[in-house]
Amino acid sequence: MNDLNIPATQSTPSIHAQWQAGVLLMAGDSYPENSFDFFTEVIEWVEAYLNQEQRPLRLELNLVYMNTSSVKAMLDIFDMLEEAHGEGREVSVSWYYDPRNERVVDLADEFKEDCTFPFEIKPDSGS
Repeated sequence: MNDLNIPATQSTPSIHAQWQAGVLLMAGDSYPENSFDFFTEVIEWVEAYLNQEQRPLRLELNLVYMNTSSVKAMLDIFDMLEEAHGEGREVSVSWYYDPRNERVVDLADEFKEDCTFPFEIKPDSGS
């Protein structure tokens, strides 16, 4: 499997998936016109990584805004991580946020409530 590099647009986050490092980075706003189409490639990458590799997978998120359909796509990704964690895989999420944006912290907290794998919410050091 290859790395995945999707540049950010005004309505989509940048996505960088590094197969050898076992890291998936997402940053920016997420309100694509068609979230299903946009996230399909990302979800397939996560699925392939979890099926083909035994190494840890770490998600690093720095998302500013997500529309409802992006939240659904993220839930699908977290469900895959939860299942992998339940099978003994090492997975984790680090969600960085701008301390001035309380809505992002609330959203990250809501995601975290449903996850049993390591999930940290940290202020962005660049803020």
